[in-house]
Amino acid sequence: MKNQLLILVILIITTSCFPVKIAPNIESYKITTAKKFKRKLPKETSFIFNDPKDGGEFYNYINAKYSLNHVNVGANTHFKIDDKTYYLSYRETERETKTVNLALAAIDAKRESNGNSRLFEDNYSKRVGKWYILLTVYDEGLKNSLKPEHPSNKKVINYLEALRKEYLRTQNYLELQFVKKS
Repeated sequence: MKNQLLILVILIITTSCFPVKIAPNIESYKITTAKKFKRKLPKETSFIFNDPKDGGEFYNYINAKYSLNHVNVGANTHFKIDDKTYYLSYRETERETKTVNLALAAIDAKRESNGNSRLFEDNYSKRVGKWYILLTVYDEGLKNSLKPEHPSNKKVINYLEALRKEYLRTQNYLELQFVKKS
């Protein structure tokens, strides 16, 4: 019985893929420092959400929503909440989930030691990427409006959540020209 259990455990371990990196799955949004989310990003508080659409779609959405005519899209786009002006910037970034399959590497090592060619060389690891949109908002005094101590924090977060939902449900960005601007 112990031998069968040991063989089963070894079989499961050798045929499993081990995650090396895991891309987070954000249900709606997350507010955190961009640098904590991905090392190469600046240290600024950001509103982050999964982007299931194709690359460049958020650019098209922001361009159409704010009628920017492809000028400075994504860089300090101004909007108003309660007659106060805020500036929105965004970044698109990818995080990967990477898994390693040790069993395939072991099989190839054994085949190679027997003088045979490798069969699974390109299949030792698998990468799957997820894309994210990171939004930052500053007020007229250049203070990050997403920080918890900012007086308009809740209003800005509600605005960005509405923006996120509108982006995800809108297929044709020309429709935005017929929607009342907020």
